[in-house]
Amino acid sequence: MKINDIITEANKAGKLPKRYQQATKGLNKFTDGDHWNSDYTQYRLGLALAQTDGKTMPDVDKESWIGKSKVAIPFSKQEQDMLNLAYKAVNADHQDLNNGDFRSQEAPTVNKTSPIAARKKNRYGV
Repeated sequence: MKINDIITEANKAGKLPKRYQQATKGLNKFTDGDHWNSDYTQYRLGLALAQTDGKTMPDVDKESWIGKSKVAIPFSKQEQDMLNLAYKAVNADHQDLNNGDFRSQEAPTVNKTSPIAARKKNRYGV
């Protein structure tokens, strides 16, 4: 017996054998429309699938705010300077979304209302 008799995929590079296709009920092959990162597209596809029943169009964006980018989070000016030099060394495009601001700020709605309901007085005013 030769190895080609055992490994049948060797001669069919990139083609789905008919017996494999016949053994499946539904078969879809997809990639991202931009041909950039199909793993990210698979993730977004999963989000869209969770929102639809096959009749309703899902309300999901093609890409999130970070999209197909990676994220680095420096906690100090020194770490930002280190990143800037590293970006330059590897010729990586980057964008400082906080424009050099390292202050941690609460959202404007924090501590404006109490999560505990206001005390209700009984009929005696107590």
